[in-house]
Amino acid sequence: MAAPWFVYIPLIFALYIFSHHFFHKLRNLPPASILNLPFIGHLYLLKKPLHRTLAKISARYGPVVLLQFGSRRVLVVSSPSAAEECLTKNDVIFANRPGLLAGKHLGYNYTSLAWTSYGDHWRNLRKISSIEILSTHRLQMLHWIRVDEVKSTIRALNRASEQRRVVDMKTVFFELTMNVMMRMIAGKRYYGENMEEVEEARRFREIVKETLRLGTSNMGDFLPVIRWLGVGGVEKGLVELQRKRDAFMQELVEGCKRRFKTYGSDAGEGGGDMVAEGKTKTMIEMLLTLQAKEPEYYTNALIRSLMLVS
Repeated sequence: MAAPWFVYIPLIFALYIFSHHFFHKLRNLPPASILNLPFIGHLYLLKKPLHRTLAKISARYGPVVLLQFGSRRVLVVSSPSAAEECLTKNDVIFANRPGLLAGKHLGYNYTSLAWTSYGDHWRNLRKISSIEILSTHRLQMLHWIRVDEVKSTIRALNRASEQRRVVDMKTVFFELTMNVMMRMIAGKRYYGENMEEVEEARRFREIVKETLRLGTSNMGDFLPVIRWLGVGGVEKGLVELQRKRDAFMQELVEGCKRRFKTYGSDAGEGGGDMVAEGKTKTMIEMLLTLQAKEPEYYTNALIRSLMLVS
């Protein structure tokens, strides 16, 4: 008669510990001084807030600590000299991105600038971003947006002060940042007063809220079995969120295309940083200018992914 399945559990654990120890030495990794549990590794150590937990680990075990979060190795660096070693002297080695669920679905299958690994594609996207989108010249031309939004925020704070209302400054600064960012990208503001399209603003705020909720790391990123079983429905939520984000960003792109037609070809799709009535081109308008010159490369999908850079 065959032995019950649970008889093999001690053997499986023994093989796991032996293979883990053997391959650990084979990779020439530093010895782990913290108890590494089978399958989950050091995930049992994590508590909120995460940065304080990692600070305590570093204070106890040193400025460079190698941890195992499920199936992923995580290097915790907490000293200036070690950070310089990783990010300056060995920056290319540490330049690749982890293959997390958020990068797969929100990062266009790891092809957006924030999620793609180091290589020709990353270098090209970085060049486009630094020269065409976020250059010093472009940021200076859009300086008036930042000034206008800061003034608007100060006026709102003054009114709240006069009415003796409690203000959550974290929310204020978040909304200020989002308004500056979206006015630079699409010429629209979605928080506070003077919103041109209320329903569009509501959709945007809902998408941002969902992105902050689903776009962070989850247990499925470290324990693949959870992802395979579909526990928590995180991946399904990310797929639906990306559908909404894509549709929203494409609507912004189409709106800019329609404005280009009203400007005329010279003011809209021509060169330069200005459009009709002396207005500075938004980020989308700059990318559409490049699309008119190289439509095969500057596809709508590439434009949408570059919109996430800001």
